[in-house]
Amino acid sequence: MALGVVFFLLTECGAPAAVSRVEPPPPTPEPAEVSRAGARPPAPKAASPPRLVKAKRPVKVPDRGSGRYRVVAGGAAPRKGRGAAVRYQVEVEGGLPFSPQEFAASVHATLNDPRSWGRFRRVDHGPTRLSVALTSPLTTDAQCLPLRTGGELSCWNGRRSVINAVRWARGVESYRGDLTAYRQYVINHEVGHGLGHHHVGCPGRGRPAPVMVQQSKSLESCLPNPWPYPSAGER
Repeated sequence: MALGVVFFLLTECGAPAAVSRVEPPPPTPEPAEVSRAGARPPAPKAASPPRLVKAKRPVKVPDRGSGRYRVVAGGAAPRKGRGAAVRYQVEVEGGLPFSPQEFAASVHATLNDPRSWGRFRRVDHGPTRLSVALTSPLTTDAQCLPLRTGGELSCWNGRRSVINAVRWARGVESYRGDLTAYRQYVINHEVGHGLGHHHVGCPGRGRPAPVMVQQSKSLESCLPNPWPYPSAGER
């Protein structure tokens, strides 16, 4: 099979518009009682128009970072359980507007959720099985060659789960503004490739999409699902 085809099979695949939230107007005051002297108190002032609350602006991600990764220092233990833990590291490209420690914490919490792939130990030195790397759009394009990511997609490039920083900042429309769930999906999907899992299709309309469906591109009539084993959280 041609190399380009192999890489095409290992990619995930725009962003929900920010919606302003409108606070409800204050309740209409009840009619005032007549005083014993027969006079009514002054009429209440007219209610002020509802105040518009601006939605939080999405983080502005530069098209290109420094092109160099830095391993997030320190480590984190795997969740309790049997079996060997997967050793991995977290990398963040320089020049991105995200805290490396916060990104590493999000990745570790996702991978060690009972609904994820297994047990993961984060380290800052080798040997490791894989890395999860937060990456600017243009560096993602370079890292994922010969796959064409178009500045928007993420991929597994044989060494790294390359997480496109634009996706990390904005998510995708199909997740309907649930950025946390989308971030969990993209981590689990790309790490899934690193563990040897390949793309699958939607098993049926209205069913949860398997995590190896390319949910960033299409849910294929399934429902969003960020987890390999979603029912594990119900035990």
